[in-house]
Formats: sequence, C-alpha cells, structure tokens
Amino acid sequence: MVLLDNVNLKNLNTFGLHAKSKGIIPVYNEINVFEVLTERLTPIRILGGGSNILLTGDVDAFILKNEIKGIEIIDEDENQVMVQVGAGEKWHQFVLWALSQNLAGVENLSLIPGSVGAAPMQNIGAYGVEQESIFHCLKAIHLESGIRKVFFKDECKFGYRDSIFKNIVKDQYFITHVVYILKKQNYTVRTDYGAIKDVLAVKGIVTPSIHQVSEAVIEIRKSKLPDPALIGNAGSFFKNPVVSVEMFNALQNKYKDIPSYPVSATDVKIPAGWLIEKAGFKGLKRNHIGVHHLQALVLVNFGDGNGKEIYHLALEICQTINNIFGIKIEPEVNIW
Repeated sequence: MVLLDNVNLKNLNTFGLHAKSKGIIPVYNEINVFEVLTERLTPIRILGGGSNILLTGDVDAFILKNEIKGIEIIDEDENQVMVQVGAGEKWHQFVLWALSQNLAGVENLSLIPGSVGAAPMQNIGAYGVEQESIFHCLKAIHLESGIRKVFFKDECKFGYRDSIFKNIVKDQYFITHVVYILKKQNYTVRTDYGAIKDVLAVKGIVTPSIHQVSEAVIEIRKSKLPDPALIGNAGSFFKNPVVSVEMFNALQNKYKDIPSYPVSATDVKIPAGWLIEKAGFKGLKRNHIGVHHLQALVLVNFGDGNGKEIYHLALEICQTINNIFGIKIEPEVNIW
C-alpha cells in the first residue's frame, strides 16, 4: 500500500481548489483495497476523476484514489457485447473506445468528465440518454466487511442524477468495475434532443452514424461548458428541477418563454440554467468566483477562490430561485 502525505488536492479536483487530506492512497486493483482495510485506516473517502465534487475545506479522511484501469469484452453475441470497464478509467476514454469498436449506446454521453466508477453513482446523463440505459452491473467491495458484491441494475435504484450510492449505501462501497451492454447492430440512434438535431441539420446530416452523433454532442458541450483546464468548474452544478404540470402552467402564464421537457403525464422538467439566468446570476463575478457567462448552470473558480465561497453562492442561488419561482433546485455536485 502506498500512502501519499501532504498532497495538495488542487490538481485532483476540476474546481482547482486547494485542500489537504490525511493522505492519498492510489488504488490500482482489489488487493490495494484489502490492504487499506487491513490497516484499518479511517475515515475513508473515495475519489475518482474529481470532476463532480466541491471541496469546502481540508478533508479529514484518507482518500482512496481509484486508478483501476482496463476495458475488456467479457461476453458477446451477434447483436451486442458485454464490456467490463475499470472504475478508474476516464469516462470519455471509454466512449472513444466504444466508438472505435463501432459499438452504440454511449455516443450521446461523449465528453462527460469524470471516471467510469462515478457514472453509476451519479447516473450520468446528457442529450436524452442516461448511463442506466446501457448499465448491466457493477462490482464493489464493502469498506467495513471487505465482502465483494455485485450490484445489478434494479438494486442500484437509478433516478435522475441519483442512485443508491448517493444515499442508502453512501461511502460504504468501493466500486472496482462497471459492466455495460453495447450494441453492434439493431440500435436506434438518439437525435431527438433539440440541440443535436440542430447541429446535424446545419451539417446536412439526415441519417447520422454514432460517430456523427458523438461529434455533434462534443461540439455542443464545448460551445456551452468551460474547459476546467482554463477555468475551474465542475460542469453543471445544479440538477434540473421537476415540477407538476399544474405548476408549470401557472409559471408559463407569467413567463411565456419558459422552456420545458415532459417527464411524464403529470410532471415537467425545467432547465435550471434558465431559472438561474432569469434570476440575474448569469455572468456574475464575485471576487474570485462566479457564474459562467455562457452557461448559468456552471459555477466557476477564476483562480484563487475557495470552496466555502462557491458553496455559499450556490445556497444563495437556490434560495433566490425558490423566492422568485417557488421552485427548489439542488446541487448535482457532491459537497465535501
């Protein structure tokens, strides 16, 4: 077991926030996890790509940095393949691998930052697709008992940016591998999300391939979301709220331009970015932090901000949205 002391977490979180921990332990395989359990190091926090966390100060815990790599086909037939992916792999690298193999299912999830192990925890999603749609199971180790467990889809209780790993069993398991099912043929390319359709139309593409859908998604994301290498951020900071049809109709009477996406016969999803922009926060700069000038969903660190400032700005935004619209929005990002 390798224990790294006095490591600044600045380069391990995409907000670029300075913080320390009790120590960082790189985990390259299951043996490393069992070594940590044998040493009885507590408390423990797990870090993947660091793209979905907000550090509000030093972390009073030992951090297990997931570095388990590898992508392998473990089963297949003429229509589909079952792929096992190391939880420490970067998500977009997995997407690129799938595209290189002409396998469908992840093209709409291109360029999402973070690790494969974090994907089921957050049930990541974009442009009409969630990882739940291709998920088969994941393999994990219980951090107290050391017992290995396989979680199948139904057990994960996936929801909108949610899973059992964010609530009921939060911080109890170390995810080592995730197994996905990708299609070789007989699949439907999802282009029904408006922005994708518009980009493809401009290019004159009527019957797009999975590669062209991926390229469109990457183009959209690059145009809307700032690069963490240039401006510290964690992507979309807030979840899009879901409200009743009745509440939406009442809001629409007051705000004619309010956008929405149907969720069910009774519920409607409203873009949190629109609410935040309407409330006047888009482009806000407050000392060294603020709200991105192109995408109001994104909170940013301009260089020397700290996590507490960003956290308090997030709370202010939530309270303001509730006061103006009567809608509660909540962070998608994990607060440490």
